[in-house]
Amino acid sequence: MTKEQLMEVAREAKKNAYKPYSNFAVGAALLLQDGTVFKGVNVENVSFGATNCAERTAIFTAIADGYKKDDFRAIAIAGDTEDFLSPCSICRQVLVEFCSPEMPVYLTNGKNEILTVTLEQLVPYAFTKLEM
Repeated sequence: MTKEQLMEVAREAKKNAYKPYSNFAVGAALLLQDGTVFKGVNVENVSFGATNCAERTAIFTAIADGYKKDDFRAIAIAGDTEDFLSPCSICRQVLVEFCSPEMPVYLTNGKNEILTVTLEQLVPYAFTKLEM
């Protein structure tokens, strides 16, 4: 699957976002090593802390379906923003937990341009170990 095809899945997914408070839709498409694609959308809550982002929705759904750490090949994130829409810090940390530093992260904007970065570029000083 090309990055353009994966981004199209993310753009289609964002149509299903539950966004009654912000009116800001985000879609994600997570490509796995076996070619499976999981979609995610942001799901808001009146208590904003209970809101779940599109990236985490896709990852958690894949985990719930039996996939494991390092089964992920790439992720595309779509939103209608002027700049490239980047994952929040919580989503970045979840990506770090389950994905390799070299994994491509595709970001788009409202002009349908695609920026490709690696997870390591997105999170250069990732928190990866819990040492006592």
